[in-house]
Amino acid sequence: MEELNKYIEYTNLKPDSTQEEIIRLCEDAMLYKFYGVCVAPYHVQLAKKTLKKSTVKVITVVGFPFGYNTVASKVEETKKAIMGGADEVDVVMNIAAFKSGDDATVLNDLQAVIMACHLQNKVVKVIIETALLSPAEIEKACRLCVDSEADFVKTSTGFAATGAKVEDVELMKKILPAKVKIKAAGGIKDATTAETLIQAGATRIGTSSGVLMMEAPQHV
Repeated sequence: MEELNKYIEYTNLKPDSTQEEIIRLCEDAMLYKFYGVCVAPYHVQLAKKTLKKSTVKVITVVGFPFGYNTVASKVEETKKAIMGGADEVDVVMNIAAFKSGDDATVLNDLQAVIMACHLQNKVVKVIIETALLSPAEIEKACRLCVDSEADFVKTSTGFAATGAKVEDVELMKKILPAKVKIKAAGGIKDATTAETLIQAGATRIGTSSGVLMMEAPQHV
């Protein structure tokens, strides 16, 4: 696929990620002109500094990786991330509340974080962790994301048993209105998989294998 790089959010969310690794991540993102880098909140300022005036966006995570933090802590985390230089925020839905049927808490949680982002004109994605959901639950989660005015719904944290699946992206595409985009993430290791997910409806690909994709024969 031409311009696969423009879909890629080059990701390092490992708990032991070092500053040196994040600098290298950013340098590679600039080299290959990836859409953005996705890093832990601790690394946001370093990523912003390293990317300087490049067009590569800084994406970070909130309530990661389990989503069951309090609303107040998620909102504070969001504000600090934006102050630190984040262009986009990927927030984990409160999956525990969702599984408990506590839709009011799920909605309140998402609306609070999304409002904090939108007040600063920042893009926000909601991670629903599809590996933990049935198709009916994926549909319901997507509808809650729409109700809370999310910009994107994201499949996975990459920390569950499985990540992005084509059938989940296809289902999300059917449910979500055109204005709500899809980010596929988790376990995407090669260009063929990324391209299949894009064809299924994803407009962003979260991957730690971005350079490997670019250096594969079809991209050299």
